Amino acid sequence: MRLDKFICKSTELTRTEAKKVLKSGEVRVNGEVAKNAAMQVHENNTITIDGQQLSARGSRYYILHKLVDTICSNIDEVYPSVLHSIEVDKAFDLHIAGRLDADTTGLVLITDDGRWSHNVISPKKQCQKTYRVWLRSEIEDDKLSSLVARFDSGLQLQGEDSLTRPAILTRVAETDLVDETAYKSEVLLTITEGKYHQVKRMFAAVGNRVVGLHREQIGDITLGDLAPGEWRDLTEDEIAQFS
Repeated sequence: MRLDKFICKSTELTRTEAKKVLKSGEVRVNGEVAKNAAMQVHENNTITIDGQQLSARGSRYYILHKLVDTICSNIDEVYPSVLHSIEVDKAFDLHIAGRLDADTTGLVLITDDGRWSHNVISPKKQCQKTYRVWLRSEIEDDKLSSLVARFDSGLQLQGEDSLTRPAILTRVAETDLVDETAYKSEVLLTITEGKYHQVKRMFAAVGNRVVGLHREQIGDITLGDLAPGEWRDLTEDEIAQFS
């Protein structure tokens, strides 16, 4: 963990205030003055400010049902950050483990534990993420099995050197809606990686267009009865999935 982050987790100081304290020379790591905010420290290090030993608070883990037109960022841009929805102290010291686009809704995991979030998002961990996808064009019955096979074999996305990892595609329903903004097919897609706009690009690669996207599940964690905009602490069992 970065030294400035450790200080924030051990005190009421903001990241900016922690850096000022570091520059003042008041911080010592194992008895030596430390001024580098990016210095990596560990649980077995002795870290003091003006002679007072620090002890970091435990990490925090939350699940949020993301609203449309919010962004998975620590700063507001065109749309507000999802962290405004997490009503806890120092919410903006947290980060999102697996981001969603502004127009995508659904399950978001939020934490301040970098190792934990790495286990969620790293392709090497092959953590499954399931999305409900609404598509502009209908998936015809006689083409469904071949399309499922293509997703399972991996797709070549524009600008990528390698195929996508095997993905699981299941058709959920069809609709007779004809408005140009309506969907014609509804599917579930499970992937184990998170390339830029991956779900949208995968369907573009097979000649379809995503008109609605909602993440339903990460690993064994689901939204359950969590309403849009609501959040809660993760349970110990849910946290343990990625520890």
